[in-house]
Amino acid sequence: MKIKLNMHKTLFFLILISIISCTKTDPKNYIEYLDGYWEIKRVVMLDGSEKEYKFNMIIDFLEINDSTGIRKKVKPKFDGNYTITNNSEAFTLKIENDSLRLYYKTPLTAWKETIISAKENQLVIKNETGNVYFYQRYQKIKL
Repeated sequence: MKIKLNMHKTLFFLILISIISCTKTDPKNYIEYLDGYWEIKRVVMLDGSEKEYKFNMIIDFLEINDSTGIRKKVKPKFDGNYTITNNSEAFTLKIENDSLRLYYKTPLTAWKETIISAKENQLVIKNETGNVYFYQRYQKIKL
């Protein structure tokens, strides 16, 4: 009887793992969460080392319009407003290989980033060098 019960548990877990691994989030669903202000919290480098950010003087502002977007660096102010820096980059959104990609192009260079995950308050982006950036939605400074 005990062997039969363990076999049922094992079969249940195998089925559960199979269902979970086959369930993929459609990367198109990430787009709805990209707009807004994002604060970097940590970076995991390709070699596995990590860098944490306790405080950010500059945050990213993303704005999406159809299949294009813009990323600006902004400085939060104590009054709740932002100072916009001169750092701004346009990008194109594309779904490729079941992933959402951001393609940037400037007169000097071109690169891409892959959205690993996007939720209401979390954003995870992988760049071409393999570094993974973890963001959280920026919360205004409260005095």
